[in-house]
Amino acid sequence: MGGVVGIVLVFVMVFGGYTLAGGKLDIILYALPYEMMMILGAAIGAFAIANPGPVIKHTLHDAKKIFAGPKWSATDVRDALCLMFELLRISRQAPVELEEHIEDPKGSAVFSRYPKIQADTTAVELICDTMRAASMNYDDPNQVEEVLDKQLESKLHHSLHSAHALQMMADGLPALGIVAAVLGVIKTMASIDQPPEILGKMIGGALVGTFLGVFLSYGFVGPFAAKVKATIETEHQFYVLLREVLVANLHKHAVDICVEVGRQNAPSDWRPSFSELEEAISNTRNAAAAA
Repeated sequence: MGGVVGIVLVFVMVFGGYTLAGGKLDIILYALPYEMMMILGAAIGAFAIANPGPVIKHTLHDAKKIFAGPKWSATDVRDALCLMFELLRISRQAPVELEEHIEDPKGSAVFSRYPKIQADTTAVELICDTMRAASMNYDDPNQVEEVLDKQLESKLHHSLHSAHALQMMADGLPALGIVAAVLGVIKTMASIDQPPEILGKMIGGALVGTFLGVFLSYGFVGPFAAKVKATIETEHQFYVLLREVLVANLHKHAVDICVEVGRQNAPSDWRPSFSELEEAISNTRNAAAAA
């Protein structure tokens, strides 16, 4: 919703202010289709040249984040902490039973209670691989912790490709606007024998290119890139939360302490209160007992 409101505000404030100041939209509207074709078309072409196919697909997929926001929510964080509580409790009380959950998470009764997390490959692999390593009684848990850090760093780096690609497009749009403006000036110079009122409109049309390049860059594509980057980094915090719980478990802390470490490392917008988490874990215990 915020993205739509922002787009409307950009259009209303820019063109509304221009119109109120006495500007005429007819010159802009006349030149707009041609300038848009040159600038936006060239920007898309340059984007296709600069980025391999997987990055282009990744960017198109991530474009929905501009309006949809982060994949995870406060409810998902609470569910993740409850899931970790269940798995850690099983690992301490019945290590043999844990194997069936981490070797076949799709068929696991524990994972099945949290379908959104179960469907996320990154989260499931992070949990299962680390708990599998923990079950091997590593002498140095810091080695597993280092592997986790590198894995998450690589995941974040890969995820940010789309934001970087959009930012590159935003950086190039003003220059492409100048290219379109120069072409408009060339066209105007070829008609130098025309009356001043005609030349004025032609020069005005040429300047639309410069305006459009800057307008698209700083009004839309640049903010889109920033929004995608911020959303990806916010989503990444969900995996960091899981990492903190898993690391606490590697160091043999009590299950309740491991989960509390995860709660405290959750982003403030997502973090459940201590009492909310206690209630959710209590419900988890009751459901597990009933099963």
